[in-house]
Amino acid sequence: MMSTTTATTRETLLTQLGFRFGINGPHAARTMMLDDLQRLLAHTSPQATRADYAQAILSDNLLGKASKKARDLSLRHLSTLYSLDLANPLFRQLRRLWAASESAQPLLALAVALARDPLLRDTQAFILAQPVGATVPRTALETHLAALHPDRFSPASLKSFAQNTAGTWTAAGLLQGRQRKIRSQAKLTPEALTLWLFLAYLEGRSGPRLFTSDWMACLQAPVAELEALTQAAANRGLLRFMHAGGVQEIRFPDALTPEEEQIRLEIAHVL
Repeated sequence: MMSTTTATTRETLLTQLGFRFGINGPHAARTMMLDDLQRLLAHTSPQATRADYAQAILSDNLLGKASKKARDLSLRHLSTLYSLDLANPLFRQLRRLWAASESAQPLLALAVALARDPLLRDTQAFILAQPVGATVPRTALETHLAALHPDRFSPASLKSFAQNTAGTWTAAGLLQGRQRKIRSQAKLTPEALTLWLFLAYLEGRSGPRLFTSDWMACLQAPVAELEALTQAAANRGLLRFMHAGGVQEIRFPDALTPEEEQIRLEIAHVL
């Protein structure tokens, strides 16, 4: 069990690598906004700056919002969920992988949204505990959230939050259906796996321990399948994977600056 001091130190370091903590997040008002993110990234340069994204959303109205307030809110929520800043290693890696596979985009977006929205993370364990094929009522999700945060949410807030998070898990492929949500298995690709492994790597994990992180639990795939996809990712130049003589090593060349790599090493000491 990690001590409070150790957990605080770890969160402080992870925040420097783009993660977000606390009790609030965009899912109080929105889903992970996959459609908006896809449109934004499809019509901006991979080298775009925060200012470029702001201009696309606010001035050019790329997302087709009906009012200035709606444009402002879209920029705010997308920035909170994804950063929209290449100085953030999470967004930098997402941007690098995004155009490589359209089918990977839902899980790429989910990975970063989970890393940056503590409200969405609160629902992760509940969703993953549901067997594939099971019905997942919104009321059950509300009950889960109410138990985690007694007296924090009004009934109306619980309903809205449950709807938003369920919408995100549906967009990512872990739920299916509009009114009646059914637990499903998301489609995993080498590009998506690369980002999920990267999250575990940022947490200071290495070697086989990358495959046993809480992030990998979201993918719910056997280790043998994960290893095969990791090799496929390596073959595409997305990461470096060495697996010989019972020794595994996974690296992400040029993914981090020297300063970011030093932070990652510090996190490894408090993992």
